[in-house]
Order: sequence, then C-alpha cells, then structure tokens
Amino acid sequence: MLRELRWTDIPRLAELEREAFADDAWTEQAWWAELAERPRRDYVVWDDPARGGVVGYAGLDHGTDVADVMTVAVAPAARGLGLGRRLLDELVDRAAGGGAEALLLEVRADNAAARALYDRSGFETISVRRRYYQPGDVDALVMRRHLPGIRPDDPATQGESA
Repeated sequence: MLRELRWTDIPRLAELEREAFADDAWTEQAWWAELAERPRRDYVVWDDPARGGVVGYAGLDHGTDVADVMTVAVAPAARGLGLGRRLLDELVDRAAGGGAEALLLEVRADNAAARALYDRSGFETISVRRRYYQPGDVDALVMRRHLPGIRPDDPATQGESA
C-alpha cells in the first residue's frame, strides 16, 4: 500500500538506501533533513507487510513551475513487481497536482533499469553532467517530462464556468 512517509520509517529507509545506492546512500541524518523540508518535500513509501514492511519509496521537491524527483528506490527483493512505476506515477500526479509544468530528475547513466523506467514514463534526456557520481566518474543524465494539464492559476487552461 502507498502511504506518506513517517518519521518512524527513517531507519528502514537508510537501510534500503544502502542496499539500492551503496556509494550514494542517504544517511538517517539526510532523511531527517528531507523531512524538515516539508511541505516543499513530499515523500511516499510502499508498505508491504507480507514482505516485511517498507519495500520502496519516492520523493519530490515541489518548485514553482518545475518539480524535481529527489529519489525513487525499490528493495532488491521487491524489484520486478512494478513498484518503481507506481511510485513514479504517484510523483508525477503530485507534481501536476501541485501546479508543476515539468518534472526533472537525474539518473546515473549506468543505471539501465531506472533509465528504462523513465523512458517508458515519458521522460527525455535534456543534458548530461559529466563524471557527476563519485566514486566511479559516472555521468548523470538530466531528464525532463512535461506535465500538461489544467493549472488552477492559468486562465488560458480554464474552461468556461457553468
């Protein structure tokens, strides 16, 4: 089940970070800092009691007209079940609902699974940050997805009222 991140999830998230992003893992302190940024930061978790609790998470930074995906991760034991797509879809919905016109993210160039997910989800590569991820000198691909839709503050996208 998809739910909001709770402070009690932080130890599990730090553990999942180490499993998913060994060299780039966020610490518990980093997670506390992210929670302190609410409501600008928006995090959800996939909680599956049959699999031991939280098995995935995703986060969003609500900017003005552009939002940023902060992270998307699924525990290795729960991959291949479509959870990454469900988490990403939730971020897209939340970004659009918050009025964003575009959603940006960075992904390691060598992360084929994540790149495939983002490609299938309508993201396009717009630039490359050379040797961004260290150690390893791995490039970061900056990807964008436009979020068309009705904007509450844009009269050009509003229909006539009844």
